[in-house]
Amino acid sequence: MSAVTVFGCDPEEAALAQRLGPRLGLHVTLTSAPASAATAALAASRPCISVDHRTTLDRADLEALAAAGVRLVSTRSIGTDHIDLAHAERLGIEVGNVQYAPDGVADYTVMLILMVLRHAGATLRRSAVHDYRAGPRGRELRDLTVGVVGAGRIGSAVAARLRGFGCRVRTADREAGDRLDDLLRVSDVVTLHTPLDPSTRHLLDARRIGLLRPGACVVNTGRGPLLDTAALLAALEDGRLGGAALDVVEGEERVFHTAHDHPPGERWARLQRLPNVVLTPHTAYATDRALHATVEHSLIHCAEFAKETAWTG
Repeated sequence: MSAVTVFGCDPEEAALAQRLGPRLGLHVTLTSAPASAATAALAASRPCISVDHRTTLDRADLEALAAAGVRLVSTRSIGTDHIDLAHAERLGIEVGNVQYAPDGVADYTVMLILMVLRHAGATLRRSAVHDYRAGPRGRELRDLTVGVVGAGRIGSAVAARLRGFGCRVRTADREAGDRLDDLLRVSDVVTLHTPLDPSTRHLLDARRIGLLRPGACVVNTGRGPLLDTAALLAALEDGRLGGAALDVVEGEERVFHTAHDHPPGERWARLQRLPNVVLTPHTAYATDRALHATVEHSLIHCAEFAKETAWTG
């Protein structure tokens, strides 16, 4: 039976991995610790490991894992931007990701769009301190144009849901620069769903944010660095934008999925002060169905790697 270490697993992931591993011919070692240079010894004699999307694997981490014998890093996420892919390739480490149904993220995206249009963030904050006065009037989706940036599986699922509300839906891919600019000029809401790579970092920068209609809203359930947070904050604070709903934010790996007694930095404090901002901790993907798919597909990748390379541990 091949041995695999599953790093950074929460109790639900651990229970699933423990149940699914033996069915796939894998002996699974579980740890809540993230994969890193400091924990690389947990991967000794295990050429394949599974990691979570919250863990950043830099050069030093990958070198330590390679020295421990790791040859495959299977991440329980669609995105791989948390791993130094170029250095992994130089070290001979294969990086694999997973796919899961887009429905959970698509549903959550529509929820965030509705929340930002109806000022739900501010309403919930007031209710939490027993202030039940009505806030500003919201806007109805059927009156608006929503621009969906990224027409892949998730973006397409979001567009399909939005059409049911009767709004106008425009789509553009990251490669279509002029088309993207045109989409921004006519959209009341823009939602980001393109993958993150060097060409899409700050895809929505100060120039493109400046193309948006006055009062437009921005939603991001893709990756934090797709959006220039400094430029977004400037546009929100001076009133040019109507609001933002962010499930992902630049620098979130040092903030999300941990508890804090106060805002963990000036950027977070500014975001949380704004009544027209909805901020959630990278949780759009977190459904029971997606959880099962990410763990299962990550372990399947490990099992297939074991068969192809005929290793056991």
